[in-house]
Amino acid sequence: MTKLEAVVKACEDKIAKDIVTIPIDPGLAIADYFVIATGNSRNQTQAIADEVEKVMNEMGFEHRGIEGYREGNWILLDFSDIIVHIFTTEDREYYDLERLWSK
Repeated sequence: MTKLEAVVKACEDKIAKDIVTIPIDPGLAIADYFVIATGNSRNQTQAIADEVEKVMNEMGFEHRGIEGYREGNWILLDFSDIIVHIFTTEDREYYDLERLWSK
């Protein structure tokens, strides 16, 4: 299982909705992929983030940073080549990252 597949599966295991992977243009040097997922509540977004972090740690990957965990509306996990965005429904609709980053 690839690192990207493991992130997606961890999201699925915590019943995340509308999981999307977006390849990032190599010239931007931000990351290789964004993974965007939605949770029904702040508790669920935190549970999804916890599961992603657990699975990545088990595979030997630690995050470089985590933002927004306490609030839980938009949690960002930075694994260097993969950046995971976990939103509540309202925040995902508001920020609409798919529109901004999709080609």
